Amino acid sequence: MTSHLETPSRTRSGGLALWVMAAAQLLIVMDGTIVTVGLPAIGAGLRMAESDLDWVLTSYALAFGGLLLAGGRAGDVFGRRRLFRIGLVVFLLASLLGGVAQTGATLIAARVVQGVGGAIIAPAALSLLADTFPAGPARDKALGVYGAMGGLGAVVGLLLGGALTEYLGWRWIMFVNIPFALLLLAGTLAVVPGTRRRGGIDLPGAITATLALGSLVYAVNRAGSHGLGDGFPLAFGAAGLVLAAVFVVIQRGARTPLVPAGVLADRTRFGANLVMLLMGAGQLATFYFLTLYMQAVKDYPPMVTGLAYLPFAIGIGIGSGVVGPRLLARTSIRTTLTAGLVVAAAAMGWFGVLTPDQNALTALLPAQLVGGIGLGIGFVAATIGGVRGVAAADSGIASGLVNTSQQIGGALGLAVLAGVAAATTAGQPVGAPLRDALTAGYTTGLLGAGAFYLAAVCAAVLLIRPRAGRGGAEPSPARGGASSTVA
Repeated sequence: MTSHLETPSRTRSGGLALWVMAAAQLLIVMDGTIVTVGLPAIGAGLRMAESDLDWVLTSYALAFGGLLLAGGRAGDVFGRRRLFRIGLVVFLLASLLGGVAQTGATLIAARVVQGVGGAIIAPAALSLLADTFPAGPARDKALGVYGAMGGLGAVVGLLLGGALTEYLGWRWIMFVNIPFALLLLAGTLAVVPGTRRRGGIDLPGAITATLALGSLVYAVNRAGSHGLGDGFPLAFGAAGLVLAAVFVVIQRGARTPLVPAGVLADRTRFGANLVMLLMGAGQLATFYFLTLYMQAVKDYPPMVTGLAYLPFAIGIGIGSGVVGPRLLARTSIRTTLTAGLVVAAAAMGWFGVLTPDQNALTALLPAQLVGGIGLGIGFVAATIGGVRGVAAADSGIASGLVNTSQQIGGALGLAVLAGVAAATTAGQPVGAPLRDALTAGYTTGLLGAGAFYLAAVCAAVLLIRPRAGRGGAEPSPARGGASSTVA
């Protein structure tokens, strides 16, 4: 089926538009971790059980990742700038609700709605970036800035969450999003309307995809916190697999499929999305365990915990802003990804030697710097690999897939490794000091994150073409997607 596209002219204020879209990515990724440092204060303030606190994190990732595919296609059909603005308004209102929440259930509900807003914003922003910058070095540079925000945002969330919790209270973790969203709404005046596809949305596909992803993430999360004995993990896992199979059947027969065959038919794009999923699995777990180590073992206050992540932020800035782009200009996406992921995995091995009395200057802070550099390189390369060469009409769904991979990976990875860490702590010898038992669990979780990065290396080597992206070359758009008539 041929799609008729409406294509705007390029904006002259491309630089401002880039920073609006990059700042939006920073905001929604930041909110995935900004509550992490404040979880103890949130639990005390809302009288939440410790076993329920991880839902403040997971509920956001679940809604965000589960709805990204639908959000990406909605932007393609209804207009990317329009959806971008709607997403910002939803995000703003959800943040206000979370800030005034009086119960844990209300806060979790607000986090779910924040995730819905993020699922609308993220693919629209990345697609608008592709609409604003022509294919080639200019777009790759813009994608590099955007990809860097994906890695940096998580660290900024930890830094800002610690400061806000320490000095203003945990509610400002929610309220701080309001001025950010208002500034971004004003900045959309500099953004092009974006390419549009005339047609409809595959609603059955969107519903089954969302329910399948949500069921699978819930199953893994429930298994990690309650084990397999209560039956819920197996039931939801089976339901998720059945729904995934139904989604595939629906896509094959749909006139306007949610995920056109051509989007993932390219081996490099498929590999980049798998790598992003595994990177997300390792990254969110890394921040979770390091935060617990610093607060539960080292007794760092929230502000110090947040500041301790500064080397991570610096490392991601170096990796995404300096090393990554230079590697991509000289070698392939596969080589760049492999280099970054090996460095990130090495940092996890470094974290594996942490002890309760470890001097932060000898292990914790240097390993964060190294890990940040590796992840910064990886996020830039994976983002470019995930959207490069896709037809203009399908850039929204391709963008949604990249973000879906990262968010679902984060939710799954945290659920799996949290269970592994808890089992390791519980399995320590009777009479072992609590700090030693906790550290054993946290370091096991960090080594598990390193295992995810090594799995991502294998995925990059096996799936991404050796010469993909070398020297900034732009492959032809994938066949099988809708034809485009971009002016």
